[in-house]
Amino acid sequence: MSHKVHPKIFRIRGASDWLSRGFYEKNLSSYLREDFIIRKFLEDSLKSKGVEKIVIERFPGKMNVVIFSARPGLIIGRRGGGVDLLKQQLLKILLKNHIDINDKEKKINLEVREIRNPWVSAALIGQWIAQRLEKRIPYRRALKQTLDKVMANKEVQGARIEISGRLNGVEIARRAWLAKGRLPRQTIRANIDYVLSTAHCSYGVIGIKVWVYKGDI
Repeated sequence: MSHKVHPKIFRIRGASDWLSRGFYEKNLSSYLREDFIIRKFLEDSLKSKGVEKIVIERFPGKMNVVIFSARPGLIIGRRGGGVDLLKQQLLKILLKNHIDINDKEKKINLEVREIRNPWVSAALIGQWIAQRLEKRIPYRRALKQTLDKVMANKEVQGARIEISGRLNGVEIARRAWLAKGRLPRQTIRANIDYVLSTAHCSYGVIGIKVWVYKGDI
């Protein structure tokens, strides 16, 4: 049997960093549960707003939640009203899950940062393919169009897109993939952005894997 390693975990502290970081000390289990609830709520609430990742940073007496999005204007809203509403809903979710929110309103800081080029982000590429498949666009056309748009960027040296499931609604599940350029997946110095996404179609769930190689570090 082969031993599979997640590309991001394989490169932690070298080419990438953790999505949750800061002062956890003795409250590790409770803080990790809180991070999971916050991240799950934001991902569900901002599903159609181009969210690449959510980074949680903890400091003594303060917590920053940074949302990286390709469409920040939809999240911020007019005069920041969207962020304020999102923060109120987040506090309600924490209270519902029996998490102490005393002074949390002063401690939690929501920040939205823009992703200028979504075609170099594996997470945003996976979301775009999922939306195309859910609209019943033929999978071969979706893969080819996506790969052409990704490889049009100078900083991308190679990419691979793989999907599996009941493609185009056939009865027997299968796997299909397309790749262009270089993709050294066994080199730790290689800066590879990877994501696993899912497309929820009427005929079943289709898994989507995206690798984007941006050169060595």
